[in-house]
Amino acid sequence: MPLILDASPSPSPSASPSPASPAIESSPTTIRRQEHHESDVVIVGAGILGTSLAVTLARQGRSVILLEKCLKEPDRIVGELLQPGGVQALEQLGLRNCLENIDAITVKGYEVIYFGTGVEIPYPANAAGGEILEATGRPLAGEIIDSRRPARIRRPEGRSFHHGRFIQQLRSAAMREENISLIEGTVTGTIKNGWTGQVLGVEAEPTKAGRKDVFFGQLTVLADGYASRFRKEFITHSPISKSKFYGLELIDADLPRSMHGHVVLGEGAPILLYQIGTHETRALVDVPEGTPTASHANGGVKEHLRRVVLPSLPKCVQSSFEKALDDGKIRSMPNSWLPPSTQQVPGMVLLGDAMNMRHPLTGGGMTVAFNDVLMLRDLLSPEQVPNLGDTERVKRQMRTFHWRRKNLTSVINILAQALYSLFAANDPHLRALQHGCFRYFQRGGACVDGPVGLLAGIIRQPFVLFYHFFAVALLAMWLMVRKSPVWRLPWTVLATVGVFWKA
Repeated sequence: MPLILDASPSPSPSASPSPASPAIESSPTTIRRQEHHESDVVIVGAGILGTSLAVTLARQGRSVILLEKCLKEPDRIVGELLQPGGVQALEQLGLRNCLENIDAITVKGYEVIYFGTGVEIPYPANAAGGEILEATGRPLAGEIIDSRRPARIRRPEGRSFHHGRFIQQLRSAAMREENISLIEGTVTGTIKNGWTGQVLGVEAEPTKAGRKDVFFGQLTVLADGYASRFRKEFITHSPISKSKFYGLELIDADLPRSMHGHVVLGEGAPILLYQIGTHETRALVDVPEGTPTASHANGGVKEHLRRVVLPSLPKCVQSSFEKALDDGKIRSMPNSWLPPSTQQVPGMVLLGDAMNMRHPLTGGGMTVAFNDVLMLRDLLSPEQVPNLGDTERVKRQMRTFHWRRKNLTSVINILAQALYSLFAANDPHLRALQHGCFRYFQRGGACVDGPVGLLAGIIRQPFVLFYHFFAVALLAMWLMVRKSPVWRLPWTVLATVGVFWKA
């Protein structure tokens, strides 16, 4: 029999879920799932989206088979910062307790450092997501505020953590659900109806079973991550990757501003610094393809990090960065862009990074995933879709899902790609926009609250994104004109046209 984990005690965050002896149950759905491998939903991938979706559907009474290639604690260098919009979605899903007991760090905003000068960008108190508090600091039971007794708004907060610890907490939550069977094994392909093309389930090789097996579901969800083996089979788009993040883990780093993510801008591509534990800080260095100083002839990426990146970091971080560099544990991750696709294959949906990716600079991936699950909870609920085998109704709901998610995902996707182009400025027009962006942040107030509210996933209005982006462009143009000598003004004005066109 395959390795099946059902309703077992929660393991420690650092340990892998271990198999438990299944309890003897008389539920027909449990027997059908465990003995015959038949369920309402088969989910491939016990990552961020797959596990949270499994728990959500199980709590609605659906029978779920959740398949994962390896149940050991993942060790990744991305998926470590959850924006406030993601924390809110996690709470609405009833999974916020998964942030506990993993040494997670509160994140209150960002510090952007531009050629050595920093500006704080806190998450906004006046955007959706702030919690209404009494003067005592206790949350109010309702939203009605007595004007004679002024209340204050607590700013929304994100969380940063070791990715693997968080994943194990989500998997532990799945293991506690009696409607879920968590199975460790490699999925090798989908099973289709030869006449209709409907996906009926998957074929897999469960760990320790020594043979292939099949798992059937009325609906099959493929959420097998950025390196999905099924993407090419079901959608026409392919990921585009033009750079990589190289990651180091700094020990006891002295960051310029505690409980904030840091974006360091200089001559090269952006650098991210954020704390992921009491003693650990993640450093992510973007290295675009073809960077001359990272070439093999110049000593490779390690020498690029030492000669180019290290001197550009804040002085207080340099010693811990250099020590991590000397330790030699450098890992990489491609930074990919993949536009979302509509889901019209009967019996199957592709979700998560398998379906849609954006540059991880803004840390929006998990926020998108949890909000997708929140939306699917309603669209695929038993009230909306009593029978998940009703492929036409599921397809209609997935079309609605594709368009309804755009308010959030279009903002996060566009912002991620636009900010990366801006922060990795590689031509004069982009460098002018980068300077304008920093000066815009320095103005504070709405010039900070709007952009960071979008980044945090708590402002979900595309118009706000376009407003601020073109406000940055106009400020950049004005700065160019203001510092230009009179005799150069005609050429400067022409250059500002190029800046606006670039924006």
